[in-house]
Amino acid sequence: MAPPTNRRPGFSKRAQYSIFASYLLGILGAVVGLLLLLISFIDPRGFSVLRTIGAEATAPISKTLAEATGATGSAADNIAAYFNAASKNAAMKRELEKNRVELLEAKAIKQENERLKRLLKLKEETNDSIGIARLISSTSSSSRRIATLGIGSTSGVLVGQPVRAPEGLIGRVLETGPTTARILLVSDGKNVTPVKRAKDELPAFATGRGDGTVDVRPINISDNPFEPGDLLTTSGSGGLYSPGIPIAMVIEKTDTGAIARLLANPGNVGHVIVQPIFQAETVAQIEKAESEAADSEEAE
Repeated sequence: MAPPTNRRPGFSKRAQYSIFASYLLGILGAVVGLLLLLISFIDPRGFSVLRTIGAEATAPISKTLAEATGATGSAADNIAAYFNAASKNAAMKRELEKNRVELLEAKAIKQENERLKRLLKLKEETNDSIGIARLISSTSSSSRRIATLGIGSTSGVLVGQPVRAPEGLIGRVLETGPTTARILLVSDGKNVTPVKRAKDELPAFATGRGDGTVDVRPINISDNPFEPGDLLTTSGSGGLYSPGIPIAMVIEKTDTGAIARLLANPGNVGHVIVQPIFQAETVAQIEKAESEAADSEEAE
């Protein structure tokens, strides 16, 4: 048989004392509260003194609890501030990265605008230009240095026409299609360009080295007056390029001439100008003479 749920403490003296003490404390608290209530009505001044004494007695405990509560609140505020600062820092970093990208884009656009302005000014100075187009691509690792132009024969582009940028000569048209053309760059090893030194018009030939530089050799091999810093331009000899187009700057003197760095880098040039052949009749005569010489060699 299960024991009843409302069992009395029975003969356990400890349980009996506990129940008696709780009853006694409850009655005592009620009596004290009633007395304090009577005193507050009968003698308000005396009750105020008692209240002050109670406040003074409980002040240390109240201060301790208040400090503990304040410390807990400060710790919670510090933790919240830490996480808020971390999230704000992350947001600021993202904003900074976004601004940095936008700044780089703005600089690139500014450089492109400045290059286009120089190109338009160049077009105004050269009224006989065929057109302006973008370099679609250029070789960087091949043994040949060829670039692709964004216009072709339908725009009037012909084989042999010079191609230049505001910085200097890029090369000449090698092949044409309806809407594209292949450009033989000045840096190609099979491209020989007649040049002259700008300050005294000393004639020479520049041959591509395939790495953005050219070998410069004077016509008079016994005379080598080139020095680093000399500016080289087209001489107009051969009738292909008009004279005065910047090509390269001498960076090193050699036993047979000099090495010069090209001024116009196809990898950094966006748009270029296609110009007509400087002296088409002269070029045609040279090509005819070369063709006849080749035919005579084959006949022999």
